[in-house]
Amino acid sequence: MSAYARERAHDRIAALAGQGLDLVSFWREATEVLDPVVPHFGGPCWYTLDPASLLITSHYNPEMPVLPPNHLALEYYADDVNQLAHVARTPSGASTLHEATGGDPTSSPRWQANIALGGDQELIVALRTAAGDAWGGLGLYREPGAPSFGHDEIRFVRASAAALAEGARRALLLGEATDPEGPEAPGLLVLSSDWELESATPGVEHTVADLPEGDWDAGRLPSAVLAVAGRALRSAEGRDEPGEVALARVLTRSGRWVVLHGATLVGDGRRRIAVIVEPAHPARIGPLLMSAYGLTEREQDVTRLVLQGESTATIAERLVVSAHTVQQHLKRIFEKTRVHSRRDLVGKVFFSYYEPRVRDNEARVPQDKPLRGGPLSRSGGGNFPGVESRTHRA
Repeated sequence: MSAYARERAHDRIAALAGQGLDLVSFWREATEVLDPVVPHFGGPCWYTLDPASLLITSHYNPEMPVLPPNHLALEYYADDVNQLAHVARTPSGASTLHEATGGDPTSSPRWQANIALGGDQELIVALRTAAGDAWGGLGLYREPGAPSFGHDEIRFVRASAAALAEGARRALLLGEATDPEGPEAPGLLVLSSDWELESATPGVEHTVADLPEGDWDAGRLPSAVLAVAGRALRSAEGRDEPGEVALARVLTRSGRWVVLHGATLVGDGRRRIAVIVEPAHPARIGPLLMSAYGLTEREQDVTRLVLQGESTATIAERLVVSAHTVQQHLKRIFEKTRVHSRRDLVGKVFFSYYEPRVRDNEARVPQDKPLRGGPLSRSGGGNFPGVESRTHRA
């Protein structure tokens, strides 16, 4: 494929990331663009990751609707290469199984599992935003006898990774805003192309009213909301760079930070703008670790880095403590979680709180329900309020 064709495909993926698609639709559309550029076997495996832990929260591949349990066991219990969290930590963010095994993958449990399903070559790419947060992963496969993934093909997927990450991130936010799972879920404003507020999710007005330079009761939206909506609309019309992120971080009057994300919506032949209002709050894995195991704040910090696969030396450097202090924290963490090793800790957290999320998301796909990110608490459970309609002019 020519360099021009790859550039057009990259621009198409960047444009998809700003269209406000639900996650499954985004993956489907991205697959159609990807297929001719990077031929593969068995369909791409799309994953979302929790950027706080780098653990899998969903998997999508129409040719494999349910991810086999042994694949998850290999991902989190096996001593192997090419695992998603490992690739997400590498500078390149991409790795082939043959490269990772020095050209001889036969001893890799991962390769053996792939061969059992008819695959051989494996390319794993981390989907990281421009800020470096890993919101997903992509697995591509080729059958025995097929050519290896080429440099141009790997370069293309790496170049598209940031747009794919932004599209996944935005789709998860949009899904949670329209189908909230808890009181801290994002809110949603839907504006017409002439800046009229068409609808809002219940409760979002409290956050919007707290933003500066606006008056919800008087029908005047804050300037930050209008700026993000305008950027999303300009990007959709091609007046900005393809896939330019419509995003703003705003300090509210009460001193809280809120993140605004803009995306275009196309329906009934009309173009509208969705502005997702996301309260900036700590990653959900922290409170979960505290409530489940009674980990202190510093023990939670250590655990998050262990889940990401970091070494003792790296953890010590990141937390500005000695390696001995890290080992002492690990000893207490193991005691509280009743495990005996880092690998057991990762497996316990994943299979207790993330594997249920993966399975819940798999069940949501055929029901056309939005997919979720983050861990699933045993006491969790979403409610499904509707979107209330309201009209006023900004």
